[in-house]
Amino acid sequence: MSSCARSPGQGGLQCDHLASITPRPQQPTMPARHRTPQVSARIGALIVQVAGARDVDAQQLMTEAGFQASWLGDAEARMPLAVEERMWDRAAELTGDPLFGLHAAAAIRPGAFDVLDYAVRTAPDLRSALQRLARYNRLVHDLATFEVIPEGSAVRIVHRFDGIGQRPCRQAAEFTLASLMVVAAQISAQPVQALAVEFAHPAAGDAEAFRVVFGVAPRFEAPVSCLTLAGDVLDLPVPAADPALSRIVTAHAEQLLAAHAPVHESVAAQVRRRLAEGMAHGPMTLQQIAHRLHLSERSLQRRLDDEGTRFAELVDEVRRELALRYIADERLALGEVAYLLGFAEPSPFHRAFKRWTGTTPAAARRLRVHRGVQES
Repeated sequence: MSSCARSPGQGGLQCDHLASITPRPQQPTMPARHRTPQVSARIGALIVQVAGARDVDAQQLMTEAGFQASWLGDAEARMPLAVEERMWDRAAELTGDPLFGLHAAAAIRPGAFDVLDYAVRTAPDLRSALQRLARYNRLVHDLATFEVIPEGSAVRIVHRFDGIGQRPCRQAAEFTLASLMVVAAQISAQPVQALAVEFAHPAAGDAEAFRVVFGVAPRFEAPVSCLTLAGDVLDLPVPAADPALSRIVTAHAEQLLAAHAPVHESVAAQVRRRLAEGMAHGPMTLQQIAHRLHLSERSLQRRLDDEGTRFAELVDEVRRELALRYIADERLALGEVAYLLGFAEPSPFHRAFKRWTGTTPAAARRLRVHRGVQES
């Protein structure tokens, strides 16, 4: 349930089968940071454990990555995000396994991530478990967030970083989504299969390994890394759920969350999430978003400016990201896509899509279908 940072410049943010459609460059923004992002050292300890079981010299791995041995037995220790990234990359190199992160998820056991893990595992059903993950993940990671977004009868779990210009690295992103599958199967006491899985990074390794974990082949170079599960899967009860223990654990998690200040208060991330949730119901105004965040319009504009962005830019960013996703779904007519993005009619959507990608929605979909046929 973690991730590490890497600039989007290290791999194009493009939708599956739209790899040749290069989105127009976005204006860079510089969010404010009050301290270096950190993650729970338990993530590093898990990496050491998994790599050691595959005959990697644990001391060599820790030394080369900058992981302190004292962190191994310290449940409260946190390490810089950069150390986590080096841990993942070096472990993959030393094991000779390009899918080290994907395979490492199988090693997760109850309590691996302390309070967060117990909060998730004591939920009454998988839907509640995911909601708790989204709420309490900051206990183990300063930047990684989860958005649980309903999509008809399914639910999409989006994994991203709460920071403009950063995204999870490949090993950690694959570990994170794979860990959702592993924990879901463990707490529901039955196999769980995804409807779809997508990663923002390019493909690497054997595609069959992903099918084993997710039940489906992944799409790579997508706008964001995400997992889609059927609604009935999320309604699966947790047989070992303990309501009394759950209340104790979540109360403790709330206390820890209140005490654990985030790296920065990203108003942009909150705006982006609310735009994505409400886009299909029509364009959301600055006034509406400000009201939902309990801010005045002027205060919201000022905070976004402090984070190096503007409301209109976030609307455009969310629309672009959702457009690439919806275009890849052949079940949606292009007119429906325009509606879901909050456009009153198709023509403004077509103009916006061409500005984002350099091509039309119809051409993008034809390219996707053509490539899909070639790969089948």
